[in-house]
Amino acid sequence: MKAVIKWFSRNHVAANSLMLAVLIAGFYTWFQLRKEMFPEVSVDAVSIGIPYPNASPEDVEEGVVIPVEEAIADVDGIREINSLAAESMGVVTVMIENGYELQDVMDEMRARVDAIDNFAEEAERPVLEEVRLSSQVLSIAVSGDVDERSLRKVAGEVRTGLLDFKQGKPEFDIRNPSVWFLSKIRKESSITKVELAGALPYEISIEVSEEKLRQYDLTIGDVANSVRRASQDLPGGSVRTVAGEVVIRALGKPDEAWEFGEIAVLTRGDGSTVKLREISAIIDGFEDLEMTNSFDGRKAILVNVYRTGEQDTLRIREGIAEFLEKTRAEIPEGIHLEVWNDTSVFLEGRLSLLKRNGMWGLLLVFLVLALFLRPSLALLVALGIPVSFAGGIWLMPQMGISINMISLFAFILVLGIVVDDAIIVGENVYRRMRNGEEPREASWRGTHEVGMVVIFGILTTMVAFTPMLGLSGVSGKIWPNIPLVVIPTLMFSLIQSKLVLPAHLALLRRSDPNHRPWLLGRIQRSIALGLERFVAGVYSPFLKLCLRRRYVVLSIFLGMLCTTFGLIKGKWIRSMFFPKVEADLVIARYELPRGVSFEAAKAATKRIEEEALKIASSPQVQTKQGKPVVRHILASAGIQPFITDFSAGGPRSGVHIGEVTMELAPSAERDISSEDIVRRWRQQVGSIPSAVELTFVAQAAGGGNAVDLLLTGKKQEDLRAAADFLREKLEAYSGIIDIADTDRPGKRELTFGELTAEGRAAGLRLGEVASQVRRAFYGDEVQRLQRGDDEVKVMVRYPEGERESVENFEQMKLRTREGTVPLSQVVHVRERRGPDTIRRSDRNRAIRITADVDYTRGNANEVVRRFKEEALSQVTGNFPGVTYRFEGEQSDQAESVREIGLGFVFALIVMYVLMAIPLKSYLQPLIIMSVIPFGIVGAVLGHVFMRTELSIMSMCGFVALAGVVVNDSLLMVDYVNRKKKTSANILEAAVSAGAVRFRAILLTSLTTFVGLTPMLMETDMQARFIIPMAISLGFGILFATTITLILVPSAYVILEDLRMAGRWLIGKDRGSSLPGVEDVTISTVSSDDLVNRM
Repeated sequence: MKAVIKWFSRNHVAANSLMLAVLIAGFYTWFQLRKEMFPEVSVDAVSIGIPYPNASPEDVEEGVVIPVEEAIADVDGIREINSLAAESMGVVTVMIENGYELQDVMDEMRARVDAIDNFAEEAERPVLEEVRLSSQVLSIAVSGDVDERSLRKVAGEVRTGLLDFKQGKPEFDIRNPSVWFLSKIRKESSITKVELAGALPYEISIEVSEEKLRQYDLTIGDVANSVRRASQDLPGGSVRTVAGEVVIRALGKPDEAWEFGEIAVLTRGDGSTVKLREISAIIDGFEDLEMTNSFDGRKAILVNVYRTGEQDTLRIREGIAEFLEKTRAEIPEGIHLEVWNDTSVFLEGRLSLLKRNGMWGLLLVFLVLALFLRPSLALLVALGIPVSFAGGIWLMPQMGISINMISLFAFILVLGIVVDDAIIVGENVYRRMRNGEEPREASWRGTHEVGMVVIFGILTTMVAFTPMLGLSGVSGKIWPNIPLVVIPTLMFSLIQSKLVLPAHLALLRRSDPNHRPWLLGRIQRSIALGLERFVAGVYSPFLKLCLRRRYVVLSIFLGMLCTTFGLIKGKWIRSMFFPKVEADLVIARYELPRGVSFEAAKAATKRIEEEALKIASSPQVQTKQGKPVVRHILASAGIQPFITDFSAGGPRSGVHIGEVTMELAPSAERDISSEDIVRRWRQQVGSIPSAVELTFVAQAAGGGNAVDLLLTGKKQEDLRAAADFLREKLEAYSGIIDIADTDRPGKRELTFGELTAEGRAAGLRLGEVASQVRRAFYGDEVQRLQRGDDEVKVMVRYPEGERESVENFEQMKLRTREGTVPLSQVVHVRERRGPDTIRRSDRNRAIRITADVDYTRGNANEVVRRFKEEALSQVTGNFPGVTYRFEGEQSDQAESVREIGLGFVFALIVMYVLMAIPLKSYLQPLIIMSVIPFGIVGAVLGHVFMRTELSIMSMCGFVALAGVVVNDSLLMVDYVNRKKKTSANILEAAVSAGAVRFRAILLTSLTTFVGLTPMLMETDMQARFIIPMAISLGFGILFATTITLILVPSAYVILEDLRMAGRWLIGKDRGSSLPGVEDVTISTVSSDDLVNRM
C-alpha cells in the first residue's frame, strides 16, 4: 500500500483522471435515477382476493375464505395468514417468512388455490398478487355540475389521454443549451398506470317485470339464457381456397342497448318472435351502487396517476402538466380539471429542503476546515465530499436505491463523516509540512503514517451502519437505504483520501513561517496558533490533572452514564416509536351502522364538510402569506377513496361509510400543523349520531394507530366479551381518542333454510329456490363486454320497483311444474342481523381493537405500558381461549428494537475484531469502545436540549454514532502506542497523544456536527421526521469528543495500572510504578517525525 500511495502522489495525472471518472459517472447516474417521496417497497405479502357477488360476510367466510385457508395452510414459507370476509368479497393476506423467495411461495399457493373444487357456486375466480405500497403521483379531479355519464366520459378520456401521451422534447437553443443537454441524458418516462376512483362501474341492466314474465310464461333464467345464446362471437374454422385460406367467424355479440333489444327471447308456433325490448326495459347505465363525490362543492371523479418501476415522479408530473395545458381547452364547458394531492410538489419541497441543508452543511464544513488548516489544504480536503458523493451515487442503481427522502438524508448524515479520513490525512501532512518537511515527501509519508487508523476507522464506521440492513418487514425495505448510501460513499472517501488527496497535497507550497499570507490566511494562522496555545496552556495541564486523578475522572463519567440511563428507564425522557411526520392531507372518516339509508351517510358527510369549510375560511388558519391553508376539500359518501385494504377490491364502499379530506398548503408555507387542524376539526364536529366509528387523522408516512391489538380465538362470544373489557379499560386512560373495533353488526338479513310442506309438495328444492331468488333480486350475469378500457356487466333482473321492499321479496312468485307459487308459502323466512365483516387470523376468528393518542395529553408508549399491566395481563385468566398480539406501530416497534439491538451487538463484535487486529491487543479495543455509551449519553442530552422525543430514528442514530465516535479514540490510542516506542513514560505518551491529535480529533468532530447543523436548526415541519437521527449523531459526536480527549487517555493509563498490578501479583516488577505527571514534557512531534529527522 505504501508503494501505491507514493506512486499516486508522484503521478497527479493518474489521480486526477481517477477523480474525474468518478465525478462524471456520478453526474450521469444522478439523471438516470428515479425520484420518489419514499422508496417503493413490497411488504413480503401475497393477497388472494375472491369476489363473491352479493354474498353476506358469513357466506363469504364459509364459501371462499376457509377453503383457501385450508388449501394453503401447510405451504412452506408462510409466516401468518390473515383473512377478511366482507360483503361480496373475501381477501386472504399471507405474510411470507424472511429468507423465502416470495415468487416461489406465491407459485405454490397459486397451484393450491387453483386446485380447490369446493368454492361456492357463484364465487368468481381468485386473484393472487403481491402486496405493494403503491406510489401515487397525483390525482386529477374531474369535476362539474353535469350528469354522471358526461362526467364519466370525460374522466375516461383523461385516463386514455394520459396513457397515450408522449412528452415533447425541447429544441436546441444556444441561449440555454442546458435544457436540451439534460433532456438527452435524462431517462425517458411515460405514464403507464392510471385508475379512476369514485366512478360508478358501467352496467347494462335488462329489467323484466313479474307481470311480463307471467304474460309470456317465462322465467328470469329463460330470458338470461336467450341473451347468452344470442350474444356470442365464435370462430367457425376456415376454408382453404385456391387464393388462400379464408377464416370463418360468427359475430353475434351485441354492444349497444338497442342491439340487445333485437334479441328474440321467444319464438311462437307461427314463426313470430318476441323480442327482448318488448318485455323488458334495457338500461345502459351504471351499477346499482349509491355513492357521491364532490370536489370543492362540485360533483367529481378522481383520475389517479401512479409511478411504476423505474419511472421518475418529477418527470411524470411534468408530462401531466403539459397534458392538462393542452386538454383543458378541449373539454366541455362546465367541467373542470384540477390537480389534487400532488405528491410531486411535496417531493420537490423535501428534496430542496435536503439539498439546501446539504449545501449549507458543505459550506460550514469547508469554513471549519479553512479556519483550522491552510485554506488551500482545506479546499483539497473538502474536495473529497463531491468525489465521495459522486461515487455513492454511481453505485445507487446497483444497490437498488432511488433518490428519495431517506437516501438524500443519508448523504446529509455522512456529509461531515466523509471527510474524517481526509482530515486525518490532511492534518497529519500539514503538521509534517509545518515541521519543515517537503510537501512531495510529507504527502505520502503522512498518508502512510496514519494509514492503519484511516482504513480501520472507515471500516468500523461502515460496520456501525450494518444493523439497519438486517431489519424485516416494511422497515427492512426502507431503512437499508441509509447504509446502502453511506457505505459506498465511505468506500469512495477512503479511495480518495488514499490515492487522490496525496497527489494534490504534494503540489502544495512549502510551509514558510516568514511568508505573509493574505487576510484569510492571516486569520487562519492566528486561529491555528491560538489553538496550539490553548492545547499547551489549557488542555495539556488539565489532561495532566485528569491523569493524576484518573479514578475520580472515571467515577464521574460512570456516574453520568448511570444517571442518563436511569432517566430513560424512569420515563423522565419521553419516547415514541416514529417521529410525527407533518401531513399535507387531513382526513375525517366515519362509519354508520350497516343497513342505514344512504341519506344518513350523505347527511353525515355534509355536516363534516360544513365544519371543514368553516376551518378553511377561518382567519386563524392561514399561510404565512395570508392565504387559506386549506386548498381543496374532497367530500365522499358511500366510498372512502383513501382507505384501501391489501388488494381488497380497491377503496372501501358502502352506503354506511364516508370521508371528507382537506388538502393543505405545503408545510413550509404555514405555521399551523396538521395535528392542530385535526384537533380543531374534531372539536367542531363533535359526534355523529349513531356513528360506530369516527376518526380524524393527518395522513402522512410513518406511524399508525398508537394501540393496534388483535384478539384471536375460536368463539366469537368470548372475543366480543374480551373486546368490551379492553375497550372499557382504554376509555379510562387520558389522551386516548378514536377507539374502535372491527366486530360490528351488519345489515338486516332475511334468511330461509328449509322448505315448507307445501314447497316440498310442489317439487321444489332449496337450491332451486335460492337460484330463482338470486336471479330476481341480484340478477343473472349473462356476459361482460369490453368497451375501450372499461368492462361492462350485462345483468338480467327484476325492475328496481320490484326490489325495494320486504313485501316484494315475500310476494315473489316461484316457478314450479304446476305453475307459480308465492315465496312465503314454500320457505320459512326469518329475520336476523349478521356481522359487518369477519376477520380471521391463522384460521381463527379475530377482532382488531384500535385507538390513537392525542400527543398533547398523553404518550403512546406510556399508555401501552399501563394497558399491558392493567388490562392485558387479565385477558388470559378472564377469557380462556382468547389470545392477543400487538399489530401496527407497537408490533413494528418491538420487532425493530429487537432486530436493531441484535444487529448492534453483532456490529460491536465486528468492530472489536477490526480494532484488535491492527492494535494487536485484546484490551485496547475496549478502551476505544468505552466511548460508545458516553456518545449515547450526549445523544440523549441532545434530545433533551432540543426538546425532542426519543424514537426509532434516534436509535438508528445511536447505532451510526457507535462507528463514528470510535474513530477519534482509535486515532488517540494508535498515537500512544507509537509514542511508547520512543518514550518509556506512559504518562508522557498519553499527554503527548492528546496534544498531537487534538486538532485532528476536534476537526473530525466539528465537521460532523456542522455538517448536520442546518438540519438541526431546520424549522420546516417536514424535517421533524429526520431531525432525531441528526440530533443523535451531532450531539453524540460532540460529547464523545470530550470523552476521547479526557477519558480515553485516563482509561489507557488505568489499563497500564491494571497490567502492572497483575505483574505485581504474579511476582514480577514489584518495585516498579508509574512515574508522576508533574515532570511530563509535552511533545507535538510524532514518533515517525523523530525517526525521519534522525
